Amino acid sequence: MSPAPVIIAIDGRSGAGKTTLAVELAARLRAHHKVSLFHLEDIYPGWNGLAAGIERYVSTVLAPLSRGEAASWVCWDWENHDDGESRVTLPAEIVIVEGVGAAAAAARPLLSAVIWAEAPDDVRRTRALDRDGETYEPFWDQWAAQEEEWLAADKVPLDADVRVLNPADGSAPADVLQVLPYLPSLAPALAPELSARRGLRLRAERLNVRPDAAGLFGSLYGRSANAVWLDSSNAGAPDTEAGEAAERSRFSIMADDGGTFGQSVTHRSGHSLLSAGCATATVQGPFFRWLDTVWGLSAVEIPEAYPGGFALGWLGCLGYELKRETGGTDLPAPTPDAALIFAGRAVVLDHAEGAAWLLALDAPDADDWLVQARAAVETAGRAAVETAGAAAQAGGSTGVVLPAAAAFRSRDTRAEYLAKISAAQHQIGEGNSYEVCLTTALSADIPADALDPWPTYLALRRRNPAPFASYLRLGSLTVASTSPERFLKIAADGGMRAEPIKGTRRRAADPAEDARLRTDLATALKDRAENIMIVDLLRNDLSHFAIPGSVTVSRLCAIESYATVHQMVSTIDAQLKPGSSRAEAVAACFPAGSMTGAPKISTMAILDGLEGAARGVYSGAIGYFSLNGATDLAVAIRTLVINARGDGTAELTLGVGGAITADSDPEDEYQEIRTKAFGVLSTLGADFPDA
Repeated sequence: MSPAPVIIAIDGRSGAGKTTLAVELAARLRAHHKVSLFHLEDIYPGWNGLAAGIERYVSTVLAPLSRGEAASWVCWDWENHDDGESRVTLPAEIVIVEGVGAAAAAARPLLSAVIWAEAPDDVRRTRALDRDGETYEPFWDQWAAQEEEWLAADKVPLDADVRVLNPADGSAPADVLQVLPYLPSLAPALAPELSARRGLRLRAERLNVRPDAAGLFGSLYGRSANAVWLDSSNAGAPDTEAGEAAERSRFSIMADDGGTFGQSVTHRSGHSLLSAGCATATVQGPFFRWLDTVWGLSAVEIPEAYPGGFALGWLGCLGYELKRETGGTDLPAPTPDAALIFAGRAVVLDHAEGAAWLLALDAPDADDWLVQARAAVETAGRAAVETAGAAAQAGGSTGVVLPAAAAFRSRDTRAEYLAKISAAQHQIGEGNSYEVCLTTALSADIPADALDPWPTYLALRRRNPAPFASYLRLGSLTVASTSPERFLKIAADGGMRAEPIKGTRRRAADPAEDARLRTDLATALKDRAENIMIVDLLRNDLSHFAIPGSVTVSRLCAIESYATVHQMVSTIDAQLKPGSSRAEAVAACFPAGSMTGAPKISTMAILDGLEGAARGVYSGAIGYFSLNGATDLAVAIRTLVINARGDGTAELTLGVGGAITADSDPEDEYQEIRTKAFGVLSTLGADFPDA
C-alpha cells in the first residue's frame, strides 16, 4: 500500500484529444514524478457500455487507487465482445485517468483535479475516426447518444478545474501544465514544476533608440487581445518637475501575454480564472492569497546594466472591490475585481537615458521575438526622428479623430451629491470617521463600434500627460488612465514608498492666475489637513510589514503641476521586513487610503452606504508585479473604463470624487469633482452632466 496519490482525470467527448493529452502530460510530469496512466476505453463493456463502464471504473480502478492500493480490473475484449483478461494498475505519486466519464459524478469525490477537453464536433469526429478507423465509424452515433444522455444529467464541464479547447497542434500539454500548479489541490505535488519557474534566465538587450512609444505599442501589440502599456506619458514634458516626479516618469513598459510563458488571470468575488494558451483553470479563494503563490520571491537574475525595476511578470489592474479581502464588504462589480497578464517578454523604455530595453525569458520562441521587437523599435525610432518635437512626445502623428461626444449621466445629481456630503459630515461629527473620500461615477452607453479605445487613449495622453498613464486592453475590458498618483511601490530590495495625493486645483491659461491657484493650494489649511490625515493612515498601513523605525515621511504636502491640475503630494517611505509576504504587504495597504479616508475600515463601510454602488476599476490600482519581487502600482484615478458588453454596446465610466472633512464646503467639493473630470470629458468632447 502506497500513500494516496494525486489523481487527475482528463474527460471530454470522444475525439476531443484526451488520449494524446494524457500521454503527453504524463511524459512531461515523469520528469519529476512517478506517474501511472489508465485509459477508460480498456474497461467499457462494449459500444453500449458507457454507463456500465463508468461504474466498473469507479469501483474497481479509482476506489483502490485513491487509497494507494493496486487496482485489479477486467479489460474488455473488443474483438470477441466479452470480458477479457485481468489487469493491474499500480498506484503512483500521480495517477492520470483518461476517457469519457473519467470525471463522472461518482468519481469526482475521489479525484484531485478534473480536466475537461473540448473540440469542435467536426474535428472530434475526424480525430476519432482517424485513430480507430472503420472499427468506430458504425458506432459513432450510438456512442455519441450515450455521451449526450450522460452529460444531460452530469454537468462535468461546469465542475472542471481546467478546460482545454484542444487544438491538434501539440500545444495543449504545455498549456495545461502552465495552469495545473495553480490548483490548490495540486500545488504541493507539483512543487517541482513551480520551482522550475524560478531561476529562469532573463535575456536583456539595450537599444540606444528613443522610439515613438505609441507607434511602437501599436506595431507590436495592436492586434493582441490582451496587452498593457504602463506609459509615463509626461516624461520630458515641460511641467515635469525634478526629484520624485521625474523618477516616476522614467520608465514605460509595454507587453502582451503572447509567447511560451504568456498567461492571464481575471478574478471575481473569490474565483480566479487563469488562461494559458488553450487551457483555462478556475481557482477558488481570495485574490491576494493567489497572488502570494505566484509573486514575491525573486525568480530571475537581473543583468547588472539593466536599470529598471520591472523584470517581467504580471501587469494589469486591481479593482476597488478587492477591499472585501482587506476589511471591506463584498460588493459585486460589472468589471473584474482583478485582471492581469503574465508577460514573459516586454519592451521597457528608459526615458532618462533615451534607450529601449528588450526583455525576454529564455524560451524556444525568444530569438524570433527579439528579432521582431528589435525591428519594431528601430522603425519606431526613425518615426520619432521624423516627427521630432511636441508631436513625438504626445504619441506621434497618429491622426486621432475623436468620436461624436457621448452623453454622460451622473450616478448622483448635484443635489444628491451635496446631500451625501452632508451625510458624510454627519458621520464625521458622530466620530465615525475623520475624512470620507466620497465618490460618484459618470457613465454613458454607446454602440461598441462608435468609439475606438486606442485613438481615444492617445488623445487622453496628449491632453493630460501623467507619470502613471496606462492603457490596458484585457479582452472586453479597456482601461485608459492618466493617473498622476502612485499607490505603492516595493523595490526588489524591500524599499517601500507610497505617494498619496490630496488637494487639487485647476490649471489656468493665464500664468499669473495659474501661479495664484498653485499658491492657494500650497497654503490651504483644509487641503493640508486632508493630506496629513492620509499620510498618517499610510504610515500605519506600511508599518504592518515594515522594519520598526523605518517608516519616514520624506516629503509632506509638496505641490506638483500637471497639464490640467495642480496636486498636493506627500511621500512616505519604509523598509519591508525580511521574509515578509509581499502580497500581504500590498493587501495591508489596499485600497489606497487617499480613496477611502480615515480610519480606513469604518470609513469604507460608510462609503458603501453613501455611494450605493461598486466603484469597479476606479480607485483600485494599476501596475505590475515583477519576477524580481518588485511592484509599482498607481491609483486608478483620471481613468476612463470601457466595458464591451457583448451585445453590440459598451459602457463608458469615469469615477470622480473628493475628500470630505468636517469643514468642507459642499459647493467647493462639487466643483472639485467637475475639475477632476474635465481632463477626460473635454478630450471626449463631452460635458459634465448638469442634472
